[in-house]
Amino acid sequence: MPPPGSIAWHDLTVPNAPEIRDFYCQVVGWSYTDHDMGDYNDFNINLPDGSQTVAGICHARGPNANVPPQWLVYIVVENVAESASKCVELGGRVIDGPREMGGQTFCVIQDPAGAVAALIGE
Repeated sequence: MPPPGSIAWHDLTVPNAPEIRDFYCQVVGWSYTDHDMGDYNDFNINLPDGSQTVAGICHARGPNANVPPQWLVYIVVENVAESASKCVELGGRVIDGPREMGGQTFCVIQDPAGAVAALIGE
């Protein structure tokens, strides 16, 4: 995990994930691999040669049903619960979480201007 304040990840959660995956693969040249979610697959988005995963495209279902359809940036924080609380205290709101994902805790917040970001850490 990068240090606090760093951008750790980007993903996009949409109802029509395969269609949007194909859109970006054709427009940008990315490739993809399936990411097993149990009863369906989300998608790891890779550089054109497949050498590095650079983002994800996810289905808006199950635990991701409340995640807004936009490229979501994940910002590393030391303590997700404390940062989420501070967000609310300063006029923002928590849209989703905090909850566990891949051994980390994350939540999706909205700042007072309406912009959305995710916080990830412990």
